[in-house]
Amino acid sequence: MTRTSPQLLRRLLRVSLLLSALFIAAVFLGICMGSTHINVSQVFKSLMEGSEKNAMVHTILWHIRLPRVLLAALVGAALSAGGLVFQALLRNPLAEPYILGISSGSGIGAILGILAGLSRFPGVSLSAFAGSMATLLLLLFMSSGESMLRRHTLLLSGVMINAFCGALIMFLISITHDARLHNIIFWLMGDLSLSDMHNVWVVAAILLPSCILIFFLSNAMNLLLMGREVAHTMGIHITMVTSILLVVTSLMVSITVSQCGPVGFVGLVMPHLMRLIFGPDHRVLVPACILGGGTYMILCDLLARTLPDQGEMPAGVITAMIGAPLFIILLKRSRP
Repeated sequence: MTRTSPQLLRRLLRVSLLLSALFIAAVFLGICMGSTHINVSQVFKSLMEGSEKNAMVHTILWHIRLPRVLLAALVGAALSAGGLVFQALLRNPLAEPYILGISSGSGIGAILGILAGLSRFPGVSLSAFAGSMATLLLLLFMSSGESMLRRHTLLLSGVMINAFCGALIMFLISITHDARLHNIIFWLMGDLSLSDMHNVWVVAAILLPSCILIFFLSNAMNLLLMGREVAHTMGIHITMVTSILLVVTSLMVSITVSQCGPVGFVGLVMPHLMRLIFGPDHRVLVPACILGGGTYMILCDLLARTLPDQGEMPAGVITAMIGAPLFIILLKRSRP
């Protein structure tokens, strides 16, 4: 161990405890608030007494709201960690799965799986993963060579791919003439309303090991940001580490897209916010983005459920309203 290891562990503990407290508070708010108001005492009574006293409150809390809150947390954690990985590997502060078109490519794969009648898992998830990998390979091919070092070239390639994927999605919707059309349109805006505990367990079984793997490679991301030569000198197998991170991140994005549709700008907002608060060390940023992204997504989904007077809006609408202005600000600041 290095001399800084105890300091790093103490810092990790402080950051994790702080963000865990905020995460628990967000989960509690997400369970309590909604179209049907449930106070704190009712939550604890339902927790202690089960469904015997008030079956309706118990059903709302533990069968409707809790799965949605947990799925929102997993989606936010995955997209936030994915944005951090893309920004580190591509050395571009504007890189994010949604902006680069990875989410849209995954959306195309998911829609094809839905139209083909595949099950949500593993059929739609696998088709979404295939779409995200195809989009990622296309993006890397378009940005290969010396121009890869130019952030605006990479960004422009991603915007072009995103626009093309959007056109393909609209084409697929236009040839769909059954009851699935409305569900697909709502799903494309980032919809968490169809969540249940089965979906939560499936997503968690894939995302949690992926996040742990990203954390173990966090120091490698630190070295990659210092340059390929430095990383190679420090013993990092650049090709293997980069390939693992890209595949794992694409898998995480495709799983979230298959469950709730493309949710934009979470991978842009949270890594920048966490980097601003806690510094550039990825060994701290990875758990910070996981916990912070989960908290952020829970709160965005809570706003989506409570802001409309009637019904609700997709959570992706809230994340886009927050993330798009931030993207414009960051883009302006990044100009030479």
